[in-house]
Order: sequence, then structure tokens, then C-alpha cells
Amino acid sequence: MTLKNLNINKNWTLFLDRDGVINKKLENDYVKHWIEFEFIEGSIDAIKYLETVFDKIVIVTNQQGIGKKLYRTEDLELIHKNMLYEIEYYGGRVDKVYFSPHLASENHPSRKPGIGMALEAKKDFPGIDFSKSIMVGDSMSDMEFGRTAGMITVYISEEKKADPKIDFNFTSLNDFVVALQNTL
Repeated sequence: MTLKNLNINKNWTLFLDRDGVINKKLENDYVKHWIEFEFIEGSIDAIKYLETVFDKIVIVTNQQGIGKKLYRTEDLELIHKNMLYEIEYYGGRVDKVYFSPHLASENHPSRKPGIGMALEAKKDFPGIDFSKSIMVGDSMSDMEFGRTAGMITVYISEEKKADPKIDFNFTSLNDFVVALQNTL
């Protein structure tokens, strides 16, 4: 399978993980305040381009730091409000951000790899067709989320990984965009 064979067009939806895809992941920590949030170089421009390709762009992010009581839902909402402002200011668009505050140990269906956030997005945007959706993430739980929901999966990592849950490997969201531009 190649990106060109997918025939991606404005009927498709893009699901993005946040930490490690859009912003820099903090090692052994969580982004708890806006001041700790740092966009990965080029990720805003990537989203700006992706907005021209996909009908809907949604972010799905596990945020168990809330469940661990390291930060509050209000803190996360402020981070997301500022993130969306920056993306929109530079010409990009994200239709909605979904998050799961639950601990991994809870096995809550809204937490990836569970597909609760995908189902919530489909409820909010009934036109979403998971068979015409791509999940971009940097963890195997992102890949499992996408595969379980019936999406194409894009794994973001410096190291290429061979796994049946992964359809495509790229080193960054920017590299995915470059590959996409070369196929459309």
C-alpha cells in the first residue's frame, strides 16, 4: 500500500496524537502548563497544509496526568485553547481536541488504545468514516487505536518499526506531509 493508492481527498479525516507529534514530549513528565508546551519545529505549517487536504482534523490525546492529579482539567483546557489559537493564527485548523484524563491502569474505553475518543468524534461529526481516516501518532497505543477503529495508521518515530498495526512510518509530521504532497 502507498499513500497514492489511498486516494485521500476532502472526504477524509485526520486524527492526530498531541505529545510527540504536534508538541515536544517531556521525558518522564507531562506538559502541565502552557509555558511547558513547545511546538515541534514545522508542526504548525504541517497542520496548515493538512487543513487543505482533510475535511476534519481532530486531536486525540491521553492525559493521565490529570488522573494522577499533577494538573487539572482547567490547566489542560488552557493549554489546548492556546495551542488552537497559535495553529489558527498561522492559518491552520483543528476541528476539535479530545482527551482522556484516565489512568492507564483504569483501562477506560476513552483512553487509547480504546476507541472512545474516535467514537466521540464520530458522534460530533457524523460524516467521519473511519475507513477514510488516518491516525498519526508516536506510540503503539496510537497505532492500536487507529487499527481497532479501522483507520490507516502513521507511526511517527526516528526509528522505523515493522508491526502489523503500522501502515506507514515517518520521522515527523513534516515528513508525512512531504510524502503526502508528493502523492496528491
